[in-house]
Amino acid sequence: MELFGNYVLAFVEMGGLFAPLFFILFHLLRPLFFLPVVFICISGGVLFGPMAGTVYSIIGITLSSMFFYLMIDRMPKSLDRLIRVKQKLLGKHGELNTSQVTLLRLIPFIHFHLLSLCLIEVSSSFKGYMKSSLLSNIPLAAIYTFIGGWLSNLTPLHLFVFLVALLPLLYILRSKEIIIKWQDFFPISEHENHSSIKI
Repeated sequence: MELFGNYVLAFVEMGGLFAPLFFILFHLLRPLFFLPVVFICISGGVLFGPMAGTVYSIIGITLSSMFFYLMIDRMPKSLDRLIRVKQKLLGKHGELNTSQVTLLRLIPFIHFHLLSLCLIEVSSSFKGYMKSSLLSNIPLAAIYTFIGGWLSNLTPLHLFVFLVALLPLLYILRSKEIIIKWQDFFPISEHENHSSIKI
């Protein structure tokens, strides 16, 4: 898939005036090709330079987040799979706030739309979700576009140190409260559920 991604990006580069549009469209099609967001952001820096590449990546990633919000309810199997993965990683009642999602987006192997699901769960509306998505997407696009070449030349040891340095920040920025629903704490049996109160 990486090789296919290189071919697509070569096509984008030959797009002339339409190259930015093709690049943004490539962000939207990225999940179909199983390409990491980081790969596209780094490529955007190479193709368009750090400033323009960052702007195009922010637009593309944010549109991708918007389509995920609009489409996830129509894909129940994908939604169930993401919820199961989230529950395995965070527990049944675990939630991530926008700051934590922003940091986790910087880790290349974390599933992008799994983090989008976390933002949906803590957002009260579509507008709130889009605001959180934009805020969490800006550092991802900027860092990997501006220093993409530097990151691609890092040794595994440097990457390990970078990821370990993020862990204390995740702990510091964690949510300080856990919400437990009444039904989860006091499960209602079927007998109690169907019984009626006699006066």
